[in-house]
Amino acid sequence: MSLLSAFRQFSVNPRPASLLIRPLLSHQQTRFATKFAPTFVRHPRVHKGRAPVPIGGSIKGTTLNFGEYGIRIKSEGMRISAKQLQAAEVALKRKLKPLKGSKVWMRVFPDMPVCVKGNETRMGKGKGSFEYWACWVPTGRVLFEIAGEPGGAELRPELAREALRLAADKLPCTVDVIDRSSPHRLGNLDVHRPKHLAGKNSLAGQVASVPTADGDLQLRIGGVRGLQVLGVERTKNEDVAQQ
Repeated sequence: MSLLSAFRQFSVNPRPASLLIRPLLSHQQTRFATKFAPTFVRHPRVHKGRAPVPIGGSIKGTTLNFGEYGIRIKSEGMRISAKQLQAAEVALKRKLKPLKGSKVWMRVFPDMPVCVKGNETRMGKGKGSFEYWACWVPTGRVLFEIAGEPGGAELRPELAREALRLAADKLPCTVDVIDRSSPHRLGNLDVHRPKHLAGKNSLAGQVASVPTADGDLQLRIGGVRGLQVLGVERTKNEDVAQQ
């Protein structure tokens, strides 16, 4: 018996190559997994998209849920990149650092990959390469919320507004500073939700109160086919005043 054949019987059969190579699925592709980027993506490239419009009367995400003060987008819906959100959050935390126990919440998340092609590039040859993460934010959506420590130091309104102003300077859109008493936002209208709709996130088919210069108007909002003002109902005080 040769020396080679003697050691051959102690050798271990290698595993098949198909078991060693793990297939890379599209929804498991990892790209710069940080706080401002998703861990996994199902589609590495997506369409550009547009800012969502609440045509069905949805008021979800237009008021505060966690903090005492916040900023809400006032201008038209636009795309905000992860770097802009990160810069706004850093500005908030730096201003609130002397206040122990202060908290910052970010209500949006950049989970849409943006692909860019070089300038003066001919058409064709596929979509461009990945550049950065971003998210579409509609009009009236809350971006950031801040609050002080529960049971500790109180967050003064002057400090909160100054911190939110610094964060707004880092964003490419116009924002409003809101608090717990701020009404809901439906497009460009401030909507006061009726008490019997306290647990709902949509005003489709309902009557909502909209403050105007002449007084509060009762607007009836349409259904899923679009945001339609079906009628204007005047309050009893206005009817009596006209009589």
